[in-house]
Amino acid sequence: MKYLPSQLIYFFQNKTMKINLRKLSKFLVAIALCITIYSILFHFIMEYEGRQFSWITGFYWTLTVMSTLGFGDITFTSDPGRFFSMIVLLSGIVFLLIMLPFTFIRFFYAPWLEAQAQSRTPRELPEGTKDHIIMTNYEPIAMSLIGKMDQYDLNCVIAVQDTQTAAELLNMNVRVVIGELDMTDTYRNLRIEKAALVFVNNNDMLNTNIIATIREVSESVPIITIADAYDSIDILELAGATQVFQFTRMLGVTMAQHALGVSAQANIVGALGGVSIAEAYAAHTPYEGKELIKSGLREKTGVIVVGIWQRGKFEIPRPQTIIHPNSILLLAGSEEHFRRYDEYVGSSRTFEAPVVILGGGRVGQAAADTLEELGIDYHVVEKNRDSIKDNNKYILGDAADIHALERAGISAESPSVLITTHDDDMNIYLTIYCRQLRPNIQIISRATRDRNISKLYSVGADIVMSYASMGANKIINILKPDEILMLAEGLNVFKAHVPDSFTGKTLAENHIRKKTGCNVIAIRSGDSFNINPDPTVKLKENEELILIGTAEAEKVFKQVLS
Repeated sequence: MKYLPSQLIYFFQNKTMKINLRKLSKFLVAIALCITIYSILFHFIMEYEGRQFSWITGFYWTLTVMSTLGFGDITFTSDPGRFFSMIVLLSGIVFLLIMLPFTFIRFFYAPWLEAQAQSRTPRELPEGTKDHIIMTNYEPIAMSLIGKMDQYDLNCVIAVQDTQTAAELLNMNVRVVIGELDMTDTYRNLRIEKAALVFVNNNDMLNTNIIATIREVSESVPIITIADAYDSIDILELAGATQVFQFTRMLGVTMAQHALGVSAQANIVGALGGVSIAEAYAAHTPYEGKELIKSGLREKTGVIVVGIWQRGKFEIPRPQTIIHPNSILLLAGSEEHFRRYDEYVGSSRTFEAPVVILGGGRVGQAAADTLEELGIDYHVVEKNRDSIKDNNKYILGDAADIHALERAGISAESPSVLITTHDDDMNIYLTIYCRQLRPNIQIISRATRDRNISKLYSVGADIVMSYASMGANKIINILKPDEILMLAEGLNVFKAHVPDSFTGKTLAENHIRKKTGCNVIAIRSGDSFNINPDPTVKLKENEELILIGTAEAEKVFKQVLS
């Protein structure tokens, strides 16, 4: 009942609703006029048959015949009367049983439901709202970003144009505001002047319109947007975007960089608090198959292994941890440390067979371009003839066809296969298929939605890269550049001040890894850093810890601090 006044206001003040009510009123007047005419004719025909009835009886007879109830207590005996009865009956079927329900639903019931949805969907944010993230579409990156919001005390809202989408998102507990995306009032209602960031995530042309509209309201709010086409980057920047990302291209490049034979050297993925974080593939390196304590990495290069990914499972390494060929090492150190690491591992092993890329879309083409630049041979399997760029490198055919895969070289000791389609169902199918064909091949698969990452690992993928997580991580890293560095799926590097309960005790005495699952990779004291501190180092007041762990481990650490 609390929504009823707002529903009535919207219903009776909306221009479309007023037009609908006028149409419905005209139809009801037409039915009433028809009933009245039939009632008058009823009396004339009854007098013709020598009988008389009251006016109420005339209306009663007309309504019972038109509604097909037909009680039979009053009937005509003459042929003109029976012919008139048939006319009333047939017109009643058309007017009351067919046209009336349709007209009522079309011009009253459906608008009333829309009014209910409109009244429950907020059209603006409260005046005190600030430091929030505004998004203009609910797609995989937005879904992933919303899932990470609570952990980092971030608020987000999605601007939507239609009530049906708004109602669906509200049912999923997603905060929405309804409004046209190309109207300045929408962004004023979203308190855009106080927003931390706007993520414009529609198609290129609509993104351009939205950004230009936002810039009419605010010239300072940061705007992050995505571009499908390379040529759109400049246009979006001219429209007013702060940063433009091609996440599909970034995904393809990253997938190609992880293929065997590309590089054994460390790939720096970010830095936090003066500590650089890199990832390195263990295959065909001097430490492959060795225990971590016997690898000599720290002694020979200075880098420390702060984590190991093994087919989607992250673990904090221990001295006895074995480094498997398909392990991905997360390394921490300085630029000098990584320079020595690159010298230690040397160049990557070369393979005569090409890398196989399944899918020639934007991700697949970006991966192919990257391999081309690195001088790595590759073949792309693509079923769309229009996407074929080079007949020597592209194989026209279905990726699920064994003959197409054989022509691409998958059975000729190809080191890696990159599965790049945007369809997660297809990627899961192809991962199982390729693992069955080549049990030892490196499989790098794309996931569009985060929920399919674990499935791809479970069916045999060595590395899974999520389009949604890549975009969400990039945005959070921009929002909190000095607080957190989000790496792979659910893995974070973050900072925390040494709490009072930790001061005066050594790292070993605080049992941080045991209690939380996080690993201390550095201690910052003023402008100096102690990378990979000794467990016997005592923590001091005003020092800062730099830690690495999964999102769940970070939550546990913050609970311990509180």
